[in-house]
Amino acid sequence: MTNQTQWETEIKAELEFLENIFQRRSIVTTKELNSSWLIRNGQKLLNLASNNYLGLLNDSRLKKAASKAIDKYGVGSGASRLMTGNHPLYDKVESRLIQWKRAEAALVLNSGYTANVGIISALMKRDDIVFSDKLNHASIIDGIVLSRAKLQRYRHRDTNHLEALLMKAPKDKRKLIVTDTVFSMDGDIADLEGIVRLKEKYNAMLMVDEAHASGVYGKGGQGYSHHVNLQDKVDIQVGTFSKALGSFGAYVVAKKWLIDYIINRMRGLIYSTALPPAVLATIEKAIEIVEEEREKRTLLLQHAEYFRNRLTRFGFDTCESESQIVPIIIGANSQTQSFATRLQEEGIAAIAVRPPTVPENKARIRFAITSAHQKKELDWALEKIIQVGKELEVI
Repeated sequence: MTNQTQWETEIKAELEFLENIFQRRSIVTTKELNSSWLIRNGQKLLNLASNNYLGLLNDSRLKKAASKAIDKYGVGSGASRLMTGNHPLYDKVESRLIQWKRAEAALVLNSGYTANVGIISALMKRDDIVFSDKLNHASIIDGIVLSRAKLQRYRHRDTNHLEALLMKAPKDKRKLIVTDTVFSMDGDIADLEGIVRLKEKYNAMLMVDEAHASGVYGKGGQGYSHHVNLQDKVDIQVGTFSKALGSFGAYVVAKKWLIDYIINRMRGLIYSTALPPAVLATIEKAIEIVEEEREKRTLLLQHAEYFRNRLTRFGFDTCESESQIVPIIIGANSQTQSFATRLQEEGIAAIAVRPPTVPENKARIRFAITSAHQKKELDWALEKIIQVGKELEVI
């Protein structure tokens, strides 16, 4: 047997530790049948784990847009946007994005993670201060760490705590408040009105992540900021095309001078190969569909309310969810993993979410509802979830 190096021994021991506390993850190949069903490990499962909120992932119009772009332009972009990769389709998509979001300027980026990490680390520097909701997405936290700014975490959705932190901050320091609008693991929504009030009172910048709200909220699906008519009070709106819009990539909208600054300072833009033409073509088509087909949003939120209310009625803790993301809190990692395994055995794909994604002893099953689900499918799933909940003594 070959002697292991110290680093091999340490890493394997860490993997074993993760296994023992039910936090070791693995990648499982999944074949999507349609917007509601998939196949995993040879088993057909109702998909309650996807962020494909409007069922656009397999939409024939997006496929046609991608195919036409490939035929006309090829499959790659060849370079970063600042080299030779800024395809003319970027201009079309960003113009469409400005129109959709009613913004002054827009920038398409490679992913939501890239956007949050890159924008925060471009805007903030050592000795600046970032005020971040305790349950913000990991990409926001990583962006703050990379920026080397001082992190001030306020209690989840607690504007009183946020104000207490702002009051203590030196007036001469650059201050950024950043929050998700719809929180990805709890399904609840930020108090954007309260945050805007504090942003103005304490002369801070405000950045919101609309990843799980884009396509879902707002008259034209522009996001939660538009839903509450505060888009002009938000300095930086970030969102993704990879969830409700069924494509890939991310966006940021802001004042033109701020977008110009991001172009010049964001390393994730400067040093990343641009998106392929096919992706840009699907983004443009997806925005058009989302803006026009409002009934998809209405149906999605009706489905989510129905599903959430039924779970709550049977005694599940749905974590104050208000959106299409409906978690049920289980608690212990082992019991949560058992719950997810039992659901799969019953024909449901739903993910066990464990620390560090969520706090300790707050492991959960995260259900994601879509407009593509049929009510009879949701009823069938609810019956199975309630059955497993009783079996494992969760309810």
